[in-house]
Amino acid sequence: MALMSTTATEDTINPMQMVRLSKVVLHISVGNNWERLQKAIRLLEHLTEQKPVTRIAKKTIRAFGIIKKDPMSCLVTLRGEQAKAMLEKVLEGVGIKVKRSSFDRSGNFAFGIGEHLDIPGIKYDPTIGIFGMDVAVQLVKPGHRVRLRKYRRSRLGKRGTVTRREAEKYLQERFGVELT
Repeated sequence: MALMSTTATEDTINPMQMVRLSKVVLHISVGNNWERLQKAIRLLEHLTEQKPVTRIAKKTIRAFGIIKKDPMSCLVTLRGEQAKAMLEKVLEGVGIKVKRSSFDRSGNFAFGIGEHLDIPGIKYDPTIGIFGMDVAVQLVKPGHRVRLRKYRRSRLGKRGTVTRREAEKYLQERFGVELT
């Protein structure tokens, strides 16, 4: 019995409980202005070196001049090391501060950047202009894929999902973020 207590310590960390960064999504919405949308696409290509995806309006809203199926915004999804590097840059752009209200129950969080020029290393280009953007981040634990896969889909238990507190702790430890 004594041998068991010395080998199994409370300090051991279950690798299935480790939080990790799944993806970072950069999104710019411009409305129904085609020229501004093309400039936003060029900006996201310059920032991420990936081709952005355009999103279309789901329904017509006459008061705002929005017509169904018109292109409205563009976004890029980053994963792996590229996602970590971009998250570090955009966090510096907001002063390494994130509001606690930005987190949801699943540990995901999102924040906005007023001007893309706030991101370090980005210079003003008069042909593009100035854009604000939304940054959405998804944090997961290993094994999260079982609820998304097509074959033999299953549910995750409580310990299989990232909680709000775990996400906040991950951000503070990995990126040195101050929560306000």
